[in-house]
Amino acid sequence: MTDRPTIQRILTGISGFDDIAVGGLPASRSTLVSGTTGSGKTLFALEFLARGISGFDQPGVFITFDERPGDLRVNARSLGFDIARWEAEGRWMFVDASLEAGEQTPTVGTYDLGALTARIAHAVRQIGARRVSLDSLGSVFTRFADQDLVRRELYRLAGMLDSLEITSVITTERDADYNGVTRQGVEEFVFDNVVILRHVIRGERRHRTVEIVKFRGATHRTGEWLFTIDPEDGLVVIPVAFLAPRDRASSERVSTGNTELDAMVGGGVFRDAVVLLIGSHGGGKTLAALQFADAAYRAGERCLFHAFDETRGQLGRNAAGWGLDLDVMEASGLLRVAATYSEVASVEDHFLRIRRDIADFAPARLVIDGISALERRATPRTLLDFVIALGGVVREREITTLFTSAPTARGTSPIMEIAGITDVTLVLRHIEGPGTVRRAIAVMQTRGSAHDRAIREVAIDDTGMHVGDPYPGILRLLPDAPVPPSDREE
Repeated sequence: MTDRPTIQRILTGISGFDDIAVGGLPASRSTLVSGTTGSGKTLFALEFLARGISGFDQPGVFITFDERPGDLRVNARSLGFDIARWEAEGRWMFVDASLEAGEQTPTVGTYDLGALTARIAHAVRQIGARRVSLDSLGSVFTRFADQDLVRRELYRLAGMLDSLEITSVITTERDADYNGVTRQGVEEFVFDNVVILRHVIRGERRHRTVEIVKFRGATHRTGEWLFTIDPEDGLVVIPVAFLAPRDRASSERVSTGNTELDAMVGGGVFRDAVVLLIGSHGGGKTLAALQFADAAYRAGERCLFHAFDETRGQLGRNAAGWGLDLDVMEASGLLRVAATYSEVASVEDHFLRIRRDIADFAPARLVIDGISALERRATPRTLLDFVIALGGVVREREITTLFTSAPTARGTSPIMEIAGITDVTLVLRHIEGPGTVRRAIAVMQTRGSAHDRAIREVAIDDTGMHVGDPYPGILRLLPDAPVPPSDREE
């Protein structure tokens, strides 16, 4: 039995994309990138060349039909790419076909792409290009009278690019995000590789996704993957794929900041644990999070604290009520607080900010207080992807992490799915007592460790949270949201 030939790959350098592509684009082939208006096609094509030069010293040729080279230079400069310098160094060359593409009247007779392909081939040979981006085919199609001519000329273009043994990205348009692959309906059959960029409205919010439809003869990850366009990092794919599995697991225990809770989870949580605390409104979630951060401070460790339901002022005032001084902790350099409402950015952008803060601050602990607030900005799948991706980032760095979340009555809430992928799950609830409302805490799971199975009383005073004795008998839980009249007991 003969071994199948291995298809070589070329890293695009686009953040996260090479992971879902399982090593990058197939080398010496053309990849069609199709998308609706505003989906990021031109940026993909531009970054493919720019990161090839900056990261791999591979010169590139950019063929533009839609935008003038001057506009592309300005846009690239905002991302830190100095195209003008690369042009002077002979590492970047434009083939400007924008004027020709601007002639919108279809050509009658024997118009073809022969002259254009000759210009491209000359540019590739002149600078020794390894990469080519062509943006976009849609502007070319106005010159052709029927699809047979389109198909014929596309085969000519694809053959020319293959003969040059360069790796190319070719963009094209589509009319709808989930209706066909391309506008003409023929491009996807000509090229070996097809990638779709989408910019869809879900839950009154726009989200961008990328899908690899095919890599002929090469493996890739299937399905749609979230991406965002960041002012600093450009196009950033947020997949589970880039989270390489760790072969090791920490056996070191660290404190939650509460001695009684430490005992409930078997002597503290593991250093690389991801903890989810689900609690009723007013149940003590933020207090538990502040005590978790205080434990890092007292141990001389850095803690990054992101809050989505309170301002920095509110958080500091509440902490002071329990004897914690956030100003002093921040001044020591051991605490960094970022308090913002979930509505100010997309979930993808929140992820990028947290990841950037982790890289910059290098914390030993991370708190995400109020992750359920992100449901106001995300579909259930988006929020689950956020937690999985962030969980991979912190596990790789052995950052002890606490997520807090309010329970939700929303039927499609991913909170219970999130509980299934965390290491420790705690539940704080209000219960009905004789003439009073009381609090209770329980440990639902601790992976790799025994834990207390009792439901214990929780008391909160001006010194913080205290876990007490187990509750006897059957408890009556109070609802976490007002109960509609039709659902109340008679």
